[in-house]
Amino acid sequence: MYNYKSDVIIVGGGLAGIIAAIELLDQGKKLLIIDRDTEANFGGLAKWAFGGMFFVDTKHQRKAKIQDSIELATRDWFAFAEFDEKEDWGPQWAKHYIQLCTPHGYRWLREKGVNFFPVLNWPERGMFEPGNSLPRFHMVWGTGWELTYVMIRQLQQHKNHHLVQYKFDHRVTDIDQKAGVISGVRGQVEKTGEEFSALADIVIIATGGINGSIERVKANWYKPLGDPPKTILNGAHEYAIGDLHDATSAINGNVVNLDKQWNYVGGIRHYKPRKPDHGLSIVPGKSQLWLNYQGRRFGPVPLMSPYDTRYLLEQICKQPVKYTWQLLNHKIACKEFAISGSEHNPAMRDKKFLKFVWTTLVKGQKDLVNLIARECEDFITAQSLEELVEKMNDLTGENHVKIEYIREAAQQYDTQINRGQKFHNDEQLRRIAYIRQYRGDRARTCKFQAILDPSARPLIAIRSFILSRKSLGGIQTDLQCKVLTTPASDGSQKPIEGLYAIGEAAGFGGGGIHGIRSLEGTFLGGCVITARVCAASIGGTRLS
Repeated sequence: MYNYKSDVIIVGGGLAGIIAAIELLDQGKKLLIIDRDTEANFGGLAKWAFGGMFFVDTKHQRKAKIQDSIELATRDWFAFAEFDEKEDWGPQWAKHYIQLCTPHGYRWLREKGVNFFPVLNWPERGMFEPGNSLPRFHMVWGTGWELTYVMIRQLQQHKNHHLVQYKFDHRVTDIDQKAGVISGVRGQVEKTGEEFSALADIVIIATGGINGSIERVKANWYKPLGDPPKTILNGAHEYAIGDLHDATSAINGNVVNLDKQWNYVGGIRHYKPRKPDHGLSIVPGKSQLWLNYQGRRFGPVPLMSPYDTRYLLEQICKQPVKYTWQLLNHKIACKEFAISGSEHNPAMRDKKFLKFVWTTLVKGQKDLVNLIARECEDFITAQSLEELVEKMNDLTGENHVKIEYIREAAQQYDTQINRGQKFHNDEQLRRIAYIRQYRGDRARTCKFQAILDPSARPLIAIRSFILSRKSLGGIQTDLQCKVLTTPASDGSQKPIEGLYAIGEAAGFGGGGIHGIRSLEGTFLGGCVITARVCAASIGGTRLS
């Protein structure tokens, strides 16, 4: 058996774990970072993220004449979250995050060398429930790739870096206690199966959520949505499977809200998968028609982004077959098609400003469209509607798609466009007109492009699956990230001495900071804030 010892053990080498380590090194703590993945993958899923972060009343917002406030952000958050009346720590953490995110997230990151793109994105505006009243999505210049490597450099170049030990390829399975006090962890070495133990008075759980396990996603599926889809693609970390949730439960720690998940609806299969059922998340455009498995257009309110991802999921899950089609053409795709994450946004990831501007304003996404059309089975092109429908049915082998449904949807939509804007009576066209008023969206949104326009062909159909992404529930913590026990018969709880949870493992704060919906940008932001709050608590202080 391998035996290790340290002041603090951090289980998980993602963004939250790295930032907690940086802060604890400032305190002179001896650290042991244990991660199941290889050293080459240090940094976790954040490296592959787009890098958007939710902040309130920042210099970037004020420069863009966006008048934000803690009061407005709190109102938006709580309207979107729809917290259960019995929820306690989640709402407290929501208020905590909103208060802390700008001074201890935005400003702290900028001091560390992280920069943000000048134009903010505006996701999750709300469909029937109020969402983001204003743009708050600050995109890291360099994507999550840059964010992660800036933090890794901060860790590796820290004056106290000699106090850190790393143990990769180590899977933690158990948390040890003595007389109710944390004493360390146990597990196995991945490649050999040999056992190890690690001793410390403090253990920080930073292992992500459960959404890397499609089995657990389905087992914890939100019941009001009905049965889970037959196919769910994996957009989470391969090892975010809930091992430490189980280990926490085994020592009477409280794990809550695992049915609260943030799953995306525009998943396509990765053409070079790195894990089973590996999916990519399309950033849905505004001008394509969203169709059900038969080719019927969703309605009476059409599906489109960027309003309410949860609403899109609910409507899709009402269908007997729970995948969808997006109908568009080459012209729309070159203007609007995008895939979330650092992998497919190289100009932004590599901080090539002129290339980014050229791609966005002039060239469009032709290279990405051609790549996905060539490599991804879920992306179909054709010169005629008849050929397109034939290929769609050949792909599924189910013959669900009816050409009369698709033709009717496309012709009715195009007819509305051809009447002229003052006669538009289609909700999607009205929303496109509204979206184009904000400069952050105008550059990436077509101006009323007809689907069947012969000059805009080939036609495109994208088969879209539900994509597993983030756990909104997790290990319940207090406002200092201390793990709480399961409630006693009188409802009381107490912290487990020496045990902390941060990032997605803690539902980004309290076991459920988001309720049932995220305003986006609060995942990476939640990792930053919970990590810093945790380290401050261990050091005997509080962020304010």
